[in-house]
Amino acid sequence: MSHDAPGPALPRLSVLALFLVFTRLGLTAFGGPNAHLGYFRDAFVVRRRWLDETAFADLLGLCQFLPGPASSQLGFAIGLSQRGTLGGLAAWLGFTWPSAVLMLAAAGFATRFEGPLATGLLHGLKLVAVAVVGQAVLGMARALAPDAARGTIAIAAAVLVLTAGPFAQIGAIALAALIALGLRAAGRTAGWTKAAESIAAESGFPHLPRRIGLIALLLFAAVFALPALLRGSLGHGADLFAAFYHAGALVFGGGHVILPLLQASVVDRGWVAPGTFLAGYGIAQALPGPLFTFAAFLGAAEGPLPNGITGGLIALVAISLPGLLLVTAALPFWHGLRQNTAARTALSGVNAAVVGLLAAALYDPLWTSAVHGPRDAAVALAGFGLLVLWKAPPWLVVVLAAAAGILGAA
Repeated sequence: MSHDAPGPALPRLSVLALFLVFTRLGLTAFGGPNAHLGYFRDAFVVRRRWLDETAFADLLGLCQFLPGPASSQLGFAIGLSQRGTLGGLAAWLGFTWPSAVLMLAAAGFATRFEGPLATGLLHGLKLVAVAVVGQAVLGMARALAPDAARGTIAIAAAVLVLTAGPFAQIGAIALAALIALGLRAAGRTAGWTKAAESIAAESGFPHLPRRIGLIALLLFAAVFALPALLRGSLGHGADLFAAFYHAGALVFGGGHVILPLLQASVVDRGWVAPGTFLAGYGIAQALPGPLFTFAAFLGAAEGPLPNGITGGLIALVAISLPGLLLVTAALPFWHGLRQNTAARTALSGVNAAVVGLLAAALYDPLWTSAVHGPRDAAVALAGFGLLVLWKAPPWLVVVLAAAAGILGAA
């Protein structure tokens, strides 16, 4: 049976086993936030079948709406779907700790990450990301944009983001929902009904009571406001927490979009030297796991106390916390929307738009930053073929593409 054939979901795991599953992803998910979505889909939709394509796309659409790191938020939500709050925290911690530990260790020798071999390794890992995201786009397009109308929505979303910039992704998702509702009013979504009604109670979508969502929303607002009100009165530790919490709460799109906010938070304030900031960014791109662990590097690297491990952990928790709270706040209401017929139609349009957003990310920043000529294109296409045609494990493609990058730089 192929990986894409239907089949029963595997049994739910213990919290410890869930932590270990996400730790493996944290050790092997190279390529940045857009590639992580491909790894997650392969791990939890294709292989383990914890979620169906619709539930996965719904969760991804929600994370795209919210500020914060979309891949970490998605992993947290998947953990919630398996083991509740403890499962969500286990998923976040498992996915985050490998790169966080490496970034804390790198803070003391950031300027040494240079030279042709390091450059070649980084380039090879970028080519892996192209292959992984290409596989995800193909699989999701087959499931979520199977007809002309939804295919057109996907293409339109990609065009909007590519021409108007990454901040247009929220508008693309909202516009897709409106278009889907308009097509429903015109009687043009008859072929969507079966897919929309296939959303089952056990599709893997996490269920949370509304009171939990409201508590999470209140916590998000309180933590956002209090450090600003008390700025300067609780020492540098509180200021450090506030700076990274506000960055995590205000960035839409996650990943590389966070860099301007982080630069304003730490470089412009004199906490981290510009050269150290850029060196840390280069290291973060070469590591697996979430790019937001760059915050651990910045908190540990320089500046007034606390720094070192303490400062790094403060920064990492602060930048991650708002996104996790917002997902927890939104999930109970998002689930309710999924049960409404009109909302399910709108979500079908949103799911198609998500395919377009991922396709846009495949081109920019992944293809444009990684593929500089025929040789790079050949490596990326070979990786894509291994994943799609031969069902090769992603870690093998990572090893082969990294080796190709190093050989090309030697």
